Amino acid sequence: MGDKDFRPKHRVTIKSFQMAKTLVTNKQYNACVAAGVCTAAHYSDGTCYNGPAGAKGRLPASFKGNDQPVVCVDWNQAHAFSRWVGGRLPSEAEWEYAARSAGKKWDYPWGNEVATCSNAVIGDCGYTATAPACSKPSGNTKQGLCDMAGDAFEWVEDGFHLTYDAAPTDGSAWEATGPNRITRGGSWRRDEDIARSAHREFVSPLRADSLSFRPVR
Repeated sequence: MGDKDFRPKHRVTIKSFQMAKTLVTNKQYNACVAAGVCTAAHYSDGTCYNGPAGAKGRLPASFKGNDQPVVCVDWNQAHAFSRWVGGRLPSEAEWEYAARSAGKKWDYPWGNEVATCSNAVIGDCGYTATAPACSKPSGNTKQGLCDMAGDAFEWVEDGFHLTYDAAPTDGSAWEATGPNRITRGGSWRRDEDIARSAHREFVSPLRADSLSFRPVR
């Protein structure tokens, strides 16, 4: 908290939208690949970024269960899938509104209590891969959205800007001025502080074993 990219606080008006209950699963994403719309969830050589050092390697089978969130998809792949299902990626403002149980002033989807191994798939809980979607129902938002804190980071539509100065106030995505995109939500690799609803990170459109997405419409 206090980093420039979390400030300044600003009021945003959010229009009505629908968000997928879960992160997109391997089963759902593979259907898009089979339809010839999406490309496989890895680089052309079969690798993605994984491991504590962030080196490229092949994704272990422990990530590939039908009900686990698809990972190793970059922003463009997430965008293509979202369009295929008649949706889009959420704006950063929409994502945070949803993660805060419809805009409540909470640190996490359930309130201000710090995330634990009982309500979030986060680091230091013994995970070596993602967990199946909705494995921590006590961590759901009040509207029933699963895994908005932990399991896998989520791509949003917005490009990265150093601060919120001049950010849209109508809930729309902030257009990119460079290659970096915003990710939200924390992951199975990262600690409870990173899973806070306000936390944001930016990455280039890479493919990693802790990065997924969910569409809205």
